Amino acid sequence: PPRRSADTAAPRAVPGPRDQGLVKLVIKPIERAFLALTRPLVDVLIRAGISPNAITTFGTFFVVASGVAFGLGRVQLGGLLYLLSGVVDTLDGAVARANQQVSRFGAFYDSTLDRIGDGATFMGVAVLYLRAPEGAVAYRDLAIMLALTAGFSSQVVSYARAKAESLGIDCRVGIAQRAERIVLLGVPSLVVGAGPQGLVLFWIIAFLALASVVTVIQRFVHVYRVAEGATAPTTPKGSSS
Repeated sequence: PPRRSADTAAPRAVPGPRDQGLVKLVIKPIERAFLALTRPLVDVLIRAGISPNAITTFGTFFVVASGVAFGLGRVQLGGLLYLLSGVVDTLDGAVARANQQVSRFGAFYDSTLDRIGDGATFMGVAVLYLRAPEGAVAYRDLAIMLALTAGFSSQVVSYARAKAESLGIDCRVGIAQRAERIVLLGVPSLVVGAGPQGLVLFWIIAFLALASVVTVIQRFVHVYRVAEGATAPTTPKGSSS
């Protein structure tokens, strides 16, 4: 989802890899359709005088509540709340741009609370498996490790981009950025829950852990290539982590 972002140092220009493959074919059209559908809500929020930072705070309550729901075994509720947090996450940036309230502090505040939310969600999934009686779920110990890996690597994914963009390098690269993580965890969790013996949620977390690690590697490679002689695309004013 689009995000509020402060300007960084004026970088050089090179084609960005984010708009390729699955992202270009699936995620971007969904983003455009969603933004069109939520435009009336954005107008309502602007008329009500609700600030982008207030919307960001509200969205954080959703995502932290999602982590609590996962931890208590309410997987479908957790998936719903996680998706709702993603919806709210698109609104703060849209309101900021439409109301000309884009700010450096807003970008910092938004990004920081996103990291808190990501950590809470994956911690909740880990607690779910930790609380499960031995034998009640498949691959219990491995599931806990994968949930922690997914949470940790998602933080590194976002940090890598933030650091790259502080150097003037566009780093919207990788197969598991924040929008993709929200969809991949939220939709299956909402539709089918954890599945028999927690296997559906297990495979979701396993994929997210692997995809997040791959994304970290992709960002390392991308920044290395750019920093060692290629040119970097201009950092955009709205994008997901």
